[in-house]
Amino acid sequence: MLVLKGIHNHGSSLTSPLLKISTNDATNEVTNYGTIQAMFPNNGVQATITKTPIPANNLGKAGRGKALRQVLASFVANLGTVNTGMAFGFSATAIPQLKDKAFSNSTGLMHVTEDEASWIASLSSAGTPFGCILSGYLMDAIGRRKTLIITEIPLILGWLLVAFAQNLPMIYTGRLLIGLGSGMVGAPARVYTCEVSQPHLRGMLGALASVGVSTGVLIQYVIGSMTTWNVLAGVSATIPILSLLGMLLLPETPNYLLQQDQRARAESSLVKLRGSTCDVDGEIAKMIAFKEKNHVDPLHGFKETFKALMAPSALKPFLILAIYFFVYQWSGVNTITFYAVEVFEASGAMGNKYWMTKSMGIVRLIFTIVGCVLCRRCGRRILTFVSALGCGTTMIILAVYMYFVEFWKANNMTAQYTWIPIVAIFLFTIFCTLGYLIVPWVMIGEVYPTQVRGIVGGMTTCAAHMSVFSVVKTFKTLIPHLHYYGVFGLYGTMSLLATIFFYFFLPETKGRTLQEIEDYFSGRTKTLTKRKESTIGA
Repeated sequence: MLVLKGIHNHGSSLTSPLLKISTNDATNEVTNYGTIQAMFPNNGVQATITKTPIPANNLGKAGRGKALRQVLASFVANLGTVNTGMAFGFSATAIPQLKDKAFSNSTGLMHVTEDEASWIASLSSAGTPFGCILSGYLMDAIGRRKTLIITEIPLILGWLLVAFAQNLPMIYTGRLLIGLGSGMVGAPARVYTCEVSQPHLRGMLGALASVGVSTGVLIQYVIGSMTTWNVLAGVSATIPILSLLGMLLLPETPNYLLQQDQRARAESSLVKLRGSTCDVDGEIAKMIAFKEKNHVDPLHGFKETFKALMAPSALKPFLILAIYFFVYQWSGVNTITFYAVEVFEASGAMGNKYWMTKSMGIVRLIFTIVGCVLCRRCGRRILTFVSALGCGTTMIILAVYMYFVEFWKANNMTAQYTWIPIVAIFLFTIFCTLGYLIVPWVMIGEVYPTQVRGIVGGMTTCAAHMSVFSVVKTFKTLIPHLHYYGVFGLYGTMSLLATIFFYFFLPETKGRTLQEIEDYFSGRTKTLTKRKESTIGA
């Protein structure tokens, strides 16, 4: 079926610059036609339509770039995110050592109180929001690549300060610097990955940051159980050093270079990232057409930046992701991560707490990798629902069991079914890893306009880590009032209620280009779902 729009009458000839074609064949292919002329004789004879074909712009599989180059670039860019996981996991093994007087006396290392330990655990999250805002500004000011290089400096200094700490202020300062660096690396790593990868790879590669975080947590759990906390900090300093060296070898993203009107460098970057199999000219032409269509130029001054941030294309996805991060943090994800050993002990689980913590780290890493693959196949919404329902259910089960643990202790009774908390915590780890720990981080690099992708991405990671700080710092405060079972019951309820929000407000971005996602949030298109109808020409 042909639908002619924008028809102009020139005597007995009608010319349409736009042809809309509805397709229902098995391949759903659309032929692109240019000018269409319809000749209408005065004697009533049926019109003759002349269609002039023009080359199609869409890249098929043959025009895709080499996947290996995109994978390697994304891997190096996300190497810094391992630090975020190490910042999270460090307190799980270091704090029990720091609080143990016997351990401190035998090793000659310092001893800390309960309150001081809570500050060591949470200070990295306190420094993170500042890093998020700083990197958001730097990404748009100096580029994604240079920002990722600079972000490693506070991480190196922070880990070394903790490693050689002689007093508590040195540990506090080191943890603040680690938090600052962790905040700086989050958004640029994800934005860089999404801007250098093509749509068919973007979901999987965008989830590499979550693999990096889970890897960092596991590194701390494993090495921390075999050595002292200061040696662990020294080993951790090697990761940001490797990340800094790797980023020196990568190019800037083509999207950022085009935004800065540097087409030659953008083409050179794309060739390095795609290889000889990619239609570089076609991909660059699409980026430029989108840039010109939507007036994507560098912003100058506070007024222009503020106006861009308040635009629906930036404000809508920011609010969605900020709420997403808040509810997923308050489902208890990082409470389990930061206080893993203590949670296992308080739950009444039988067995070696350190071995269970290491096993949980391994499970988290394995299912983060599984989640990367599923993110490409299943989409963002489905994985989010799996996490919301799964985490909510397992937290409620853990809360109910911990209520009985306190009842049994109060009545000097032997705990029953001690395998339940172990299963609940491990299932919770699996469920949260499949969606919560992947989806919102992937979407940071997807949903924001090019003009403010850096600064609003930084604002989003800032909101995320403020939520981390709020839940980690309040955990110890809430226990005397709500008990362990009340706190975990609160987390479970929050996760279950979040499904309502996700159902109505979370869009599906799987398989969509960055340009299509921006068009959706700005209101230029009504939906992000695949269409059977294509509009061609202009």
